[in-house]
Amino acid sequence: MELRRLRYFVAVAEELNFRRAAERLHLAQPALSQQIRKLEDELGVQLLNRSRRSVALTPPGLVMLDEARRLLRDADSAARAALEAAAGNGSKLRVGHLSDAMPGILPRAIARFASRHPGVDVRPEPVATRRAIEDVRSGRLDLALIGLPAPTAGLEVTSLGVEGTVAAVAGRHPLSGRPTIPLSTLADESLILLPRSANPAFHDGVIGACRDAGVAPRLVETLEPKVELALLLVAGGSGIALMPASAADHYAIPGVVFRELEPPAPQTELALISRAEPASTTVAAFIRLATAGPVASVERLAA
Repeated sequence: MELRRLRYFVAVAEELNFRRAAERLHLAQPALSQQIRKLEDELGVQLLNRSRRSVALTPPGLVMLDEARRLLRDADSAARAALEAAAGNGSKLRVGHLSDAMPGILPRAIARFASRHPGVDVRPEPVATRRAIEDVRSGRLDLALIGLPAPTAGLEVTSLGVEGTVAAVAGRHPLSGRPTIPLSTLADESLILLPRSANPAFHDGVIGACRDAGVAPRLVETLEPKVELALLLVAGGSGIALMPASAADHYAIPGVVFRELEPPAPQTELALISRAEPASTTVAAFIRLATAGPVASVERLAA
């Protein structure tokens, strides 16, 4: 089966008009009709119902349209991969991630990808959400892990699940002795957060959860979007810091403990964003590995 004929069929199926399809393909209409007939003869099925006034897909034609599009996408991806390799452009995968969250699913996906694609240099870097979106759109980043909701119009968005919230508490604070902390107990506390620009979805989720719980703690934002700064403020007695649950797996400062918030605690949906099709084969492979396995929350995936 020739890919050329599949492209001709897709054009006719999308236009449902041989003249318009021929113009789109820069091909004479009789030649196009002949190629579609040859494709039908090769398959042994009628793909299109034709009349003087209309063209319509038959049931086999509808099935063939989906499969033809998939085959053409795969063929285009293979061609791009070869061109990227020849030009030396396919050797890097640039992955942005949130500065305050590193769910276990991300390093696990990077490790899986590295083992299966040893020729590709994976380059992760922390980046604020807005900048990550702009960098993916511009092509400076191939992928980015962000929190939702976010202004992702025109990008591919692959959900990875939800991440909960933990409180970082000074060891000498009375709440440090509790296994979990109700949000209501923070009413009289100073609440330390990273700047909203680092992770707007998380920041807004915390503010919304406090409002819903009827508490209004005094907010203290760090000068820079660095978890270490928030934890140092906690250690110094400046307040309690709320941050994504995965921070507890990657940061440790003497005199600071992490405690889960009791439900209903803020949760943030995490997602990989990439440019809309055509996606490179390396990006597609990374997304497949990141989403492989049973559906689970990010908290469980981080365990």
